[in-house]
Amino acid sequence: MQEQDNQKPVIDGDTVNTDTTVATETANLDKVEQTEEATVAEVAVEEQTTQPAAVDDVAPVVAEPEVERESMEFDVIIVGGGPAGLSTAIRLRQLAIEAGNDEFMVCVVEKGSEFGAHTLSGAVIEPRALNELIPDWKEKGAPLNVPATEDRFYYLNSATRSTKVPDALIPAPMHNNGNYIVSLGNVVRWLAVQAEELEVMMFPGFAADDILYNDDGSVRGILTGDLGVAANGEAKPSFEPGYELLAKYTVFAEGSRGHLGKRLISRFGLDKDSDPQHYGIGLKELWEVAPEKHEQGVVMHGLGWPLTETGSTGGWWLYFDENNQVSFGLVADLSYHNPYMSPFDELQRLKTHPVIKNVLEGGKRISYGARALTKGGLNSLPKFTFPGGVLVGDDAGFLNPAKIKGTHTSMKSGMLAAEAIFEATQAGRQHDEVVAYSTMYKESWLYQDNYESRNFSPAMHRMGQFMGGAFIFLEHNILKGKMPFTIHDNLPDYDQLERANHAYKPTYLKPDGKLVFDKLSSVFISNTNHAEDQPTHLKLTDPTVPISINLPLYAEPARLYCPAGVYEVVKDAEGAKFVINAQNCVHCKTCDIKDPSQNITWVTPEGGGGPNYPNM
Repeated sequence: MQEQDNQKPVIDGDTVNTDTTVATETANLDKVEQTEEATVAEVAVEEQTTQPAAVDDVAPVVAEPEVERESMEFDVIIVGGGPAGLSTAIRLRQLAIEAGNDEFMVCVVEKGSEFGAHTLSGAVIEPRALNELIPDWKEKGAPLNVPATEDRFYYLNSATRSTKVPDALIPAPMHNNGNYIVSLGNVVRWLAVQAEELEVMMFPGFAADDILYNDDGSVRGILTGDLGVAANGEAKPSFEPGYELLAKYTVFAEGSRGHLGKRLISRFGLDKDSDPQHYGIGLKELWEVAPEKHEQGVVMHGLGWPLTETGSTGGWWLYFDENNQVSFGLVADLSYHNPYMSPFDELQRLKTHPVIKNVLEGGKRISYGARALTKGGLNSLPKFTFPGGVLVGDDAGFLNPAKIKGTHTSMKSGMLAAEAIFEATQAGRQHDEVVAYSTMYKESWLYQDNYESRNFSPAMHRMGQFMGGAFIFLEHNILKGKMPFTIHDNLPDYDQLERANHAYKPTYLKPDGKLVFDKLSSVFISNTNHAEDQPTHLKLTDPTVPISINLPLYAEPARLYCPAGVYEVVKDAEGAKFVINAQNCVHCKTCDIKDPSQNITWVTPEGGGGPNYPNM
């Protein structure tokens, strides 16, 4: 984080002074808003329907046209070392050992500095998949130490009032009996140890930068990112070329909105028979609270204020973990309409509500982070097999939105993929489509889990919190997930913003440094850092769009939906400019999802960059 103070962003070749902070953002915005009408007149923006930019053509930056690269071959390569990727690796090695094939080579590539560094979740974990993968996990010391003891659900009527929902009216999937409050990052670190003990090849700090294809179009592996490339694309003295990692099959487990998964879905048309995928942004703070306020094992969820002020949907959580620590956070659906809605600032003012304030006040904030989550459910699930590879976990979208849980689903999808892939390799196959994975999914409890919750997201998006909530209660508590019809939501998240000139502007709080904080101090405690002087990993298809289109039509929402202060609109003598502070990026992918012009493409920075979440 210290490096960002000396870094100046470059826009269209011009260096822009960005000695601005979140504290001065309001002043900047005042200047911007004064020029919005003039900007509209100058550019004469016509009403238009924006289309997503092509996603398969963002090539990695390499220092030279021809770089000699080393190649390594494996049976299976797994991109992403989260719950899905590590479960895939563990299951593959289990099967290989059981078959007496100890030479079966599995490799996991993880862009974070360590396994678990980029992992962020609430989290309450359903142990069903873990029970199957590692039945003796308790004896092996898995960090599932806090059983959920009580569920509490609140509707926040206003900034001061709330209604506690009776247990009988809480939708069945929201009950957490038998589940555990965990740090998912620590669970991932433990899973990484289990994988290492099974002799999985582990490569943390290596970003999968591009996909390698055979002549017939099948996936043959990945290219890891070059290290030591300057912002201008030239090699620094520390330059190291990326590796070609080749495999019989490649598993993509990058998490929500994986940048390679996105390309694969586009290239192979994997979503042509699916509803548009839908996302939320999850923002989390980890707090240490006074012992007398701590209720270990209690799980709290809620809806309502402050999101209702902007007509947005989503919900919050408060989980009482061990050691007087509390996980607090907000999930805001990225289908929201108001361009002035800021998920980060909604999180901050949520803490002023008595239900939350009474717990956190007087405590200490330990960490902060944000991450998109894939929440379209079964209706939005793409085809997840293609020649030479598969999608698992949130790269496909197996999360159960009704339960607000995706760890058990991600792990199970990885286990199913492993079984299908191992079966294929044993038959002497490679680089073809592993259709057995889809068959196994349809025959598993994972499909049933997804099917029963298929209506949750579209019902909440289309009906709102009250009618949607009533529908979900009927479907799950009365009909036990067997609603005789399916609701669809066919409008993509990026295409839902209303025009700024008639949108409501919420009033957000000034930071007090005790309960309410600014973005930059929050990013600081996420331990986010990127190598100095590297190409930006936030690519604009057309650099003119933010100022010429997004600003006059939508007040350039990137400056608000980004939870890390990456994007700013600043005004200098030459006029309004769009500034990208890539150093601040916490890899949430929200910009890639929500930009109304679909003009931003997120690609991986140098391996090892980004956040390093402690105990998240």
